Amino acid sequence: MGLRLAGAAALALAAAVFFMYQALPNPEELRDGRSRGSVTMLDSRGEVFAWRGEQFGGEIGVGDVSPHLVHAILAAEDRRFYSHPGVDPRGLARAALANFRAGRVVQGGSTITQQVAKNVFLTNERSFERKLKEIPMALAMELKYDKDDIFAVYLNRVYLGAGAYGFEAAAQRYFGKSARFVDPSQAAMLAGLLKAPSRFSPTADIALAEARAEVVVRAMAEEGYLSPGEAAVALAEPARLSAAAAARAGGQFADWVMDAGPVYLTETTTEDVVIRTTFEPAAQRAAEAALAKVFSDSVRAGSKAQAAVVVMTPDGAVRAIVGGRDADAGQFNRATQARRQPGSVFKPIVYAAALETGLSPADVVVDAPLRIGAWSPENYGGGYAGPVTLDHALAHSINTVAVRLYERVGAARVERVARKLGLTTPIAPGPATALGASEVTLLEMTGAYAAFASGGFDGAPWGIRDLRVRGDETPLMAGPGQRRRVLAAPVAGYLTYMLADVVRTGTGRRAALLDRPLAGKTGTTQEARDAWFIGFSAQYVVGVWMGYDDNTPLTGVTGGGLPAEIWRETMARLHQGLPARPLPELRPAPREAVVAQAREPERTADEDETLIGGILSDVMRALGVN
Repeated sequence: MGLRLAGAAALALAAAVFFMYQALPNPEELRDGRSRGSVTMLDSRGEVFAWRGEQFGGEIGVGDVSPHLVHAILAAEDRRFYSHPGVDPRGLARAALANFRAGRVVQGGSTITQQVAKNVFLTNERSFERKLKEIPMALAMELKYDKDDIFAVYLNRVYLGAGAYGFEAAAQRYFGKSARFVDPSQAAMLAGLLKAPSRFSPTADIALAEARAEVVVRAMAEEGYLSPGEAAVALAEPARLSAAAAARAGGQFADWVMDAGPVYLTETTTEDVVIRTTFEPAAQRAAEAALAKVFSDSVRAGSKAQAAVVVMTPDGAVRAIVGGRDADAGQFNRATQARRQPGSVFKPIVYAAALETGLSPADVVVDAPLRIGAWSPENYGGGYAGPVTLDHALAHSINTVAVRLYERVGAARVERVARKLGLTTPIAPGPATALGASEVTLLEMTGAYAAFASGGFDGAPWGIRDLRVRGDETPLMAGPGQRRRVLAAPVAGYLTYMLADVVRTGTGRRAALLDRPLAGKTGTTQEARDAWFIGFSAQYVVGVWMGYDDNTPLTGVTGGGLPAEIWRETMARLHQGLPARPLPELRPAPREAVVAQAREPERTADEDETLIGGILSDVMRALGVN
């Protein structure tokens, strides 16, 4: 009876093997089994700094990789690979004994051939049924393919953490080199990933990855693949990540680029895509270090306050993005995703609209009480200065003047200028817009200032220089191309002059650097829920936002305080070794007479009296009467 059952089982196994043998494709068709492609991003110097999607470094065979890597895989996973028929009874028995002693599954008995069968043709489900299917599939593969073909499929198909499929992609991802050139310690770390790729990934936990690699090195020595001296060196000098992998820099910049590019070439690509970007690792480090320093020196321990930084050049090219304190890829990005009220950093847009109508920074408007319907804007700190130039009003962020200008030029013109400067979020209706009542992103608002810094050319943020399929020299898409003018040169020049006065003599004095001219604007919203500083030099444009995610008011913080300090620290680091260059500012000619102030709806009697008195006083001064 037992012989009959054994015979029947043998016949069933043979039939299953024959059936599977007939269905097996050519081994070359099995090497790249990804369901989607990959995206590799290069920084402004052409160096890799980020990866997305399912990375595949290209097909490799046994003869294409370092012998150390082959030996490490065999020592870690299947020491008798080249001698067993696809299933290793000795290995199964050893694993069963180890699992019995431990009372749980601590060791697998699957051969490399069985693992290929599972990964390519079956599923990862742990079940007796899958094991029954795995054995005839492994035997069929051994009959149809030679050993090196099976090993090559394994080299190319296994997942090795951090989005890397295959050992070539993993070697590039972790060590910045081809699998052809890995040394024993690197080979051991790569082979160690096979046990649990996400857990042992060196970008996730380098100490755990080193501990696992040590086990593999000792196994390689036991099998004679390494001499005692070679093993001692590998244990004393464990593998080190490449600079790009260790830095893990630009994660949120990479997230933004993935969102900015066409979905079919980024998120859902079936090709391997390479994107050249505008990212500058040094700028990223500068912004991160500046933010960390100010929070360490000036913010109480345990504070939940957040901050974000955007670094651009005046052409709109984004160089760095810090989406929050300790922000990492995949997390909420406060620089690109959060919509917050900009407060007074919006005022330059209102002033730009006013300058477009022919006003000059030297023109005078009265700072006095103002009522529009039931709303009466007030100045920060209270008090009114009377007749002031536009330049003085912006430098000291006088609210009533910004509202008067808004009323004079009209909501339509202000919105039109905001759109030209790249703001895409809804613009709130009503005069409170002049004080930053709309919601914007830090990235877009910084782009508006890039237009000022460039002399009036489009500063819309961009980060993709070109995008191409790997191996193809023809780009599928390129950067923004020729920039269009969005502000007349005199308007941009006047505005730059006024913003430079904000830093020289106004609310932005804490942002000043002694060695170069700078321009910028502070912004603080109602109840200090948001604090901003955005500004520029001739070389860089930087935006800083600070606040709480839940809109809790900041305590004792205005845009001219901590945000200005973060901005100054960032600028100081960005400009190390760079020459000081003049800003594209246009100094206005002094006015000989006072220009009538903007239309003021529903003025009060007190306001009329203040206005008339101020105008008479200025006219008499202009005529030389004391």
